[in-house]
Amino acid sequence: MKNEKDLLERSGNSCELCKSTAQLSVYEVPTNNEEGILICPKCTAQINKKEELDSKHWACLNEAMWSEVPAVQVVSWRLFNRLKDQSWAADALEMMYFDDDTMYWAKSTGDHENDGSVDLHKDCNGMILQDGDTVVLTKSLDVKGSTLNAKLGTVVKNIRLVADNTEQIEGKIEGQTIVILTKYLRKG
Repeated sequence: MKNEKDLLERSGNSCELCKSTAQLSVYEVPTNNEEGILICPKCTAQINKKEELDSKHWACLNEAMWSEVPAVQVVSWRLFNRLKDQSWAADALEMMYFDDDTMYWAKSTGDHENDGSVDLHKDCNGMILQDGDTVVLTKSLDVKGSTLNAKLGTVVKNIRLVADNTEQIEGKIEGQTIVILTKYLRKG
């Protein structure tokens, strides 16, 4: 893979998708460990499904899709597939053409078979939770396998999101790490 200096030079010191110049970082395009692109935090968060897709932001793909860099083309194709319920994205997707190897790479993650929905950890009020947040219990909870009773209004600091279940977080109450359902807490 090219180093960050080469990517900065290639991209003109801007995100290779949206042209932002803020806090650029290397994104390694899955499943080809040799190719990376330089992108901004907003693009990174949405590509990694850490925030909802913003279709207005991705209008930039109408330009990025014509890049001479295969990795940029592949990421554009994958994002168009997530946005294919939008007519402009479906139209752009029909215009793209790849050779067999590039198409194989683009399809290799299977991401094109999913819609653009993102599963995020949300509290009982629909607020998005992040690692390190502070939350407040909205219900008294008996902790299974313990005599601990977590009371209504208990503050839980520095939570950790359970990676494979958006309905659960981990937090410490009275020195004990427990799993708490997100429907029983609100962001503090």
